[in-house]
Amino acid sequence: QVQLVESGGGLVQVGGSLRLSCAASGNIFSINGMGWYRQAPGKQRELIAGITRGSTTTYADSVRGRFTISRDMAKNTVSLQMNSLKPEDTAVYYCNARSLAGFSYESGYWGRGTQVTVSS
Repeated sequence: QVQLVESGGGLVQVGGSLRLSCAASGNIFSINGMGWYRQAPGKQRELIAGITRGSTTTYADSVRGRFTISRDMAKNTVSLQMNSLKPEDTAVYYCNARSLAGFSYESGYWGRGTQVTVSS
């Protein structure tokens, strides 16, 4: 089992920045990929960014160039730096950890989520 705890969500104005962090504990040696998903009201959960144990990253087109995912293997954390935030970035953001390297489908463990609200 892997436990994930997110932090760093909140309310920010359009154009502002937030940094989300996620700490993993438990059977961390089983983790390969870590990522961030989000779910806006009335929409499906979607992958925002992912990073493998080898630091290969993937981003959704909607956030590429604005968001940066990073991972600290020593601290078992993954972070998401979000810049130039837009109202459409408003959602609950979930941390994910998986034994797979790829992110082609949902898998693995989930945090409880943290709310990000971008006000215009």
